[in-house]
Amino acid sequence: MNFNTFHFHSNVAAGIKAAGFVEPTPIQAQAIPSIMKGLDVMGTAQTGTGKTAAFVLPLLNRLIGKKRGRIRALIVAPTRELAEQIHQEICTLGRRSRLRSATVYGGVGFDQQVRKLKGGAEIIVACPGRLLDHMNRGNVDFASVEVLVLDEADHMFDMGFLPDIRKILKQIPRKRQTLLFSATMPAEIKRLAREILHQPVTIQVGNPAPADTVSHALYPVNQHAKTSLLLKLLRGTQIRSALVFTRTKHRAKNLGEKLSKAGFRSTSLQGNLSQNRRQAALDGFRSGKFQILVATDIAARGIDVSRVSHVINYDIPATADAYIHRIGRTGRAQRRGEALTLVTNEDKMLVRAIKRIVGSNMEQRVLPDFDYGSPGASAPSPSVSSKRPWRKRYKASGMPTRRNNQSF
Repeated sequence: MNFNTFHFHSNVAAGIKAAGFVEPTPIQAQAIPSIMKGLDVMGTAQTGTGKTAAFVLPLLNRLIGKKRGRIRALIVAPTRELAEQIHQEICTLGRRSRLRSATVYGGVGFDQQVRKLKGGAEIIVACPGRLLDHMNRGNVDFASVEVLVLDEADHMFDMGFLPDIRKILKQIPRKRQTLLFSATMPAEIKRLAREILHQPVTIQVGNPAPADTVSHALYPVNQHAKTSLLLKLLRGTQIRSALVFTRTKHRAKNLGEKLSKAGFRSTSLQGNLSQNRRQAALDGFRSGKFQILVATDIAARGIDVSRVSHVINYDIPATADAYIHRIGRTGRAQRRGEALTLVTNEDKMLVRAIKRIVGSNMEQRVLPDFDYGSPGASAPSPSVSSKRPWRKRYKASGMPTRRNNQSF
């Protein structure tokens, strides 16, 4: 199958060719025909499956050449980064369509966004909180909206946006096409889907499991030695680019600074940064200026970098689904990737939940010449090659061994 199968408008087809798309991904092959028929769609797909183009292409095809200057499509996303990513894909694929897209999210001034909202854009890509602010101030007219897209609905729920979503829904036309995409389908999202979708086509691509191009490893360690172990890992592993996850904004900021002081090209991405600094961090990581990006889960939503060689969980994620989301940023486009997770004794329950999804192929590793009992702030001098075999026992006090049967 190729994109000619869908019989897109010639200007949309030109955007597809310019973007270098050849064959549709599974989510695109399954979703595009139903969306082009005007049907409501509930799609389940992981990050990196081509989901954005699956709704952007039929959306462009629907809007092209009609009723220019009115807002006809609203796309709601959980984070600024994802909103920008969707906007950029619209601009790339729709470069010949003459359709205009605008973004609306927090962290930037209201006046510029008011001009965008009233400036004739046909497509608005927005985060719920700031969009609702504009709606409450009367800055936007959604009377002509024909299509609503809710992207990454599960993460909008995780971030507490569902009440805002319900308020937004009350202010847009009921007669519309609605598309809902989510990596997972918790009960709350299923309930929302039943409320807002009319006889939807349900599409599920892949299982909630990691790609087979990703290898997994656990590094048990005491909490106080995490940073030292991370430095040791980074110095002893062949890393092209690494995304390091922490649980909190404060820890992301501090860890990014420590890695920079240790000589790594590192930066952090977290919610306290201004939009300009967030974008600079993300652009620097994409371009290779920064080798390491330290981020929280929420800040990392929408990061679309195809050549991430390693995802490192400095803090284990709160759920097994979150683990799948994190590591979905490596091993993409059939490239090999590695997921490395630092775990403490307190993380045992989460490790078991993750293993149920990943399977038994999570290797437990120990660095042979690392002092696991040392509380020092800096790591020992690196001497471990990334090709050297790892021993699977622990010699340091307080760490689990095969003998005491406390392995993860």
